[in-house]
Amino acid sequence: MQKLLNHIHSPSELRLLKQKELSQLAKELREFIINIVATKEGHLGASLGVVELTIALHYVFNTPEDQLIWDVGHQAYGHKILTGRKDIFHTNRQIGGLSGFPKRDESGYDAFGVGHSSTSISAALGMAIASKLKGDVEKQHIAIIGDASIASGMAFEGLNHAGVTDANLLVILNDNAIGIDPSVGALKQYLTNVKKGTQKQDNIFEALNFDYSGPIDGHDIDLIISELERLKTIKGPKFLHVITTKGKGLKQAEEDQVKYHAPGKFNAQTGDLIVKAEILQPPKYQDVFGHTIVELAKENKNIVGITPAMPTGSSLKYMMDTIPDRAFDVGIAEQHAVTLAAGMATQGLVPFCNIYSTFLQRAYDQVIHDVVLQKLPVIFCLDRAGLVGEDGATHHGIYDMSYLRCIPSLIIFAPRNEMELRNIMYTAQLGLGQPIAIRYPRGRGVTIDWRQSFSKIEIGKGVQLKKGSYTAVLSIGAMAKNAGDAIQKCNTPEDIAHYDMRFVKPLDEVLLHDIFKTHNTIITIEDNAVKGGFGSAILEFAAVNNYKNEINILGVPDDFIEHGSVNQLHQSVGLDADSLAHYIDKVLQ
Repeated sequence: MQKLLNHIHSPSELRLLKQKELSQLAKELREFIINIVATKEGHLGASLGVVELTIALHYVFNTPEDQLIWDVGHQAYGHKILTGRKDIFHTNRQIGGLSGFPKRDESGYDAFGVGHSSTSISAALGMAIASKLKGDVEKQHIAIIGDASIASGMAFEGLNHAGVTDANLLVILNDNAIGIDPSVGALKQYLTNVKKGTQKQDNIFEALNFDYSGPIDGHDIDLIISELERLKTIKGPKFLHVITTKGKGLKQAEEDQVKYHAPGKFNAQTGDLIVKAEILQPPKYQDVFGHTIVELAKENKNIVGITPAMPTGSSLKYMMDTIPDRAFDVGIAEQHAVTLAAGMATQGLVPFCNIYSTFLQRAYDQVIHDVVLQKLPVIFCLDRAGLVGEDGATHHGIYDMSYLRCIPSLIIFAPRNEMELRNIMYTAQLGLGQPIAIRYPRGRGVTIDWRQSFSKIEIGKGVQLKKGSYTAVLSIGAMAKNAGDAIQKCNTPEDIAHYDMRFVKPLDEVLLHDIFKTHNTIITIEDNAVKGGFGSAILEFAAVNNYKNEINILGVPDDFIEHGSVNQLHQSVGLDADSLAHYIDKVLQ
């Protein structure tokens, strides 16, 4: 039988199919996604779960004139394939290829760019209000949001506003009881009761003035189409509750939804993961954090761990498994996570608040007002700092040094290796009297034998890693590895000194005075935006102290960096060892 998907290059061809053919198309679309992701990697389970819903939306609505807004975008692969990107979908998340998330400048069908969660309702409401103001009353605006994302504060802010408008808005709740990790919180229990038919209270969405329907089977394509056709005719804010299975159509992805959210390479026929040969290698930084906090918490009964919906990604799961009453997954709620930590700190607890660098941006006000202004000793552990790879511009942690450095009394530390991460965690829980942010990268470290005895780190002290007479290279954090490798590749490595400054704030001014007095040229290296980051701090020090040394700032350029492997991205911005060596040699000429 000829494949239907081969003839679908846009939703206009999709709408030419008979409705009875759509189940076959759903089967083919699932197979297409599985076959590509099996070899190219990416987010799998979320897109498999919404195949029927995706087809039905494009079949019923006149996209792109009618606007679909996918929350987060993990689930938008089927949408991309059906909207003219099938033939290049194999480039998904590859350097120079398709983004792993909806992106406005990639396609007119991507009505709103996403990457962080819980924005879809606000964006869709904004579009719906705009259409009404322009007199386009027939235009449809559909936000598709998951049960983990809708529990976030911003989603409720959108619902709260939408309920007092007459905007032509449809919110579809894709309820599969899981985000990346299983959903948590009282709303999850509420939705579970709704699905079971045991919910006795008023419907929360009807109470917010939405026309609620459901829950319906999200894999019954005829039922979904029938319901969408009905909802098209209803005015004002509407809410459709759809029940789906994440990973639908691939047995292993249904059974292990956490692992198959983004499983890496796997066998497309069997679904089995391709296991890499066991070789001894350094640990992931997240696992160093996860094991270390358990080690420390067993000795310090005041330690608590907090993560906003990333227990697996942050490795706080180890503490949740061993000391569950002191480890908290608060759901997709970064603002709440930070202020929860602040409240705990007022009572003498020692909160380790683990948030990805890119997600802490969402709680900036809370960091300033609720933690630092009140001098509360919260320990922020910022995972995924620096360039993170294939997730691209929405996920790179390249702004934290810039946006945190301007906050008074906040210590900022970047470990160059696993032992430094362990030791700063140990030091912080001993009591600093003020908050600290510890930033570390995604991926593996550099040390096999990393489980070493703890030692206290002196706050604000850098270290010299290599002596040299003419040029001083100042690196911060994990960039020490690239910088050190680069120096060894240089023509005259004996001329180059290397310092790991460790602290972005407070700077080691004693060490800096010595560096500026004994080296003609200074080169700073960081995996943060060059604007406002570590290098800027060194420039400020030089200006205040009237130093005239030549200072060269290397980091992530003042632009949004797209997706690719971390190594490819380092090469693209000149932060790999070869590029750094070439630059240093040029400076030394």
